[in-house]
Amino acid sequence: MLCSEPVCSDRNSLRIVLPLSPNLRGSLLMAVSMASFSVNDAIAKFLTVQMHFSQVMMLRGLFASVMIGALAVHQGALRPLRLLFVPSVALRISGEIGGSALFLVAVSALPLANVTAIVQSLPLVMTCGAVLILGEPVGWRRWLAIAAGFIGVLIIVRPGAEGFSQFTLVALLSVLFYATRDLVTKRIPAEIPTLFVTFLTAVAVTLAGAVFTLLHGDWTALSFYSLALLALAAVMTLIGFQCVILALRVGDVSSVAPMRYSQMLYAMLLGYLVFGDVPDAMMVLGASVIVLSGIYTFHRERVRDRLLATNSSNAPPDGL
Repeated sequence: MLCSEPVCSDRNSLRIVLPLSPNLRGSLLMAVSMASFSVNDAIAKFLTVQMHFSQVMMLRGLFASVMIGALAVHQGALRPLRLLFVPSVALRISGEIGGSALFLVAVSALPLANVTAIVQSLPLVMTCGAVLILGEPVGWRRWLAIAAGFIGVLIIVRPGAEGFSQFTLVALLSVLFYATRDLVTKRIPAEIPTLFVTFLTAVAVTLAGAVFTLLHGDWTALSFYSLALLALAAVMTLIGFQCVILALRVGDVSSVAPMRYSQMLYAMLLGYLVFGDVPDAMMVLGASVIVLSGIYTFHRERVRDRLLATNSSNAPPDGL
């Protein structure tokens, strides 16, 4: 098929500038996304030292709502507000509110790397949820990987140990809310734009933060520096979400998804540089177990998809 000279020239130039495979480009975009989310988390932790977590939640959400709303208007993604009452949309928003609030509470009291490591168990929890809620088949290999991942969580949490903190339970509870959010996303009708759901979520989180702030009754006067950090956190969130979407559209999910675990490295680095947190051996061991089990789970899912593609039967092969 022939194409015009300018178009062909542009494509050749693109190949010269970006001589990368789609999966590699997707992986790089996912890495940028995780870096953006890590910066956002570090800013949130820094600000919770100065103000109540609910105030951070509200103001960060306000900045994010404005930017996401403007993007939704630009792309014509706005829809009637009654879609907020679609059960899957409402449940997703509830999961985001609960997860965000609990994450901020946990990260205000624990090292950033510890909370991030616990949240890295999210794919494992989602796999369990997919079995229990969506009825997806999971073979014994992935069950072993999931069990290993939860052992990694226990190594970090260390229940009964002298260094145990109840805030680690708060972090674990946030994972359950986030897993609910992500699992129910599969049930959202396709005709509802993703950007509109994101906008509704940002607005709902902002309003929830305002309610928590009113209930707490404590308000900290804002400096220009604090406002600038909140705006930067919102920008990082927006960049993170957009890069995730681009990464999953450019590359294969099974190839791109493991790069989510790069957030663990960013969290350790930011925790050390900003807060002076040095992860202990047990935390590093637990995080390593979680990451390795998660990567293996992604690998088995990729193998399963390949086998299912060549298997005419509706039942998955044994041992997946």
